[in-house]
Amino acid sequence: MAFQIHILGYNSALPTVNSHPTAQLINVNERLILIDCGEGTQVQLRKIKAKFSKINHVFISHLHGDHIFGLIGFISSLMLLGKTTPMHIFGPLGIKDFIENQLKHTQSHCNFDLIFYEMDFFDSRLIFEDKKVEVYNLPLDHRIYCNGFLIKEKPKLKNLKIQEVLKFPEIETCDYLNLKLGKDFKLSSGQIIPNELLTYPQEKPLSYAFCSDTRYRRELVDLIQNVDLMYHEATFGSELEEMAKKTGHSTARQAALIAREANAGQLILGHFSNRYREFNQLLNEAKEVFPNSILPKTLQEFTLERV
Repeated sequence: MAFQIHILGYNSALPTVNSHPTAQLINVNERLILIDCGEGTQVQLRKIKAKFSKINHVFISHLHGDHIFGLIGFISSLMLLGKTTPMHIFGPLGIKDFIENQLKHTQSHCNFDLIFYEMDFFDSRLIFEDKKVEVYNLPLDHRIYCNGFLIKEKPKLKNLKIQEVLKFPEIETCDYLNLKLGKDFKLSSGQIIPNELLTYPQEKPLSYAFCSDTRYRRELVDLIQNVDLMYHEATFGSELEEMAKKTGHSTARQAALIAREANAGQLILGHFSNRYREFNQLLNEAKEVFPNSILPKTLQEFTLERV
């Protein structure tokens, strides 16, 4: 069982020889999720030997090119590889038209279903769930409509203290599921046996927050409270705070403020302006506020672990 984040690209709009636009591959217990798909993402996926056929869910934060220009290429490669299972694409209103027009004008026929989930709301909602994972959108404040995403493990069933359970003959094996779900047990006498007496404490589900292009947005704090790991854009240093606000971005210090107030486990900075030749200035600025801030490396893998 694993919860891994692969940083495929983290720079801002202009790709360089040694850096790539935003894209991340998330593995939650073998459920693969692609977040954003900047130009060249499929090449980056090749480099980490990702299984293209297992990527069936894509989440796009917004329709700026450095976050979506790689998606049609990725879809085209899946067509050539003979994919037959549906691809579920979550993104802003307009993403369906954007992709379908490219397929139309290149006279490409998709041999698998593209299922679009378009968003135009400004509150946080559960937008996807299955047996392994939950995904919530995180409303952001960019120049155009934009969301981040909170990815959480589904809570696991509790383990029974079987020796304690066997002390109560009225508890039958058909009752075990309810106990694992956290329910108390009521004896025929009316006595309530507390669940915590019969089960071990439940493991805290792991969580990851991806905060894409946005101005400083204090409202994020309540939505991602106690998140294990978060990524937050840090396009500028504090000396360019006014430019950050004007262009719909954050400073490294502002990203760190969000992480500190949210009690995050760790902060990954990203989406740096090309005006910076090296990023230690931004890292140091963030560390002054939130010491557990780090710079990513291209193709770096982060594994979340329970303490």
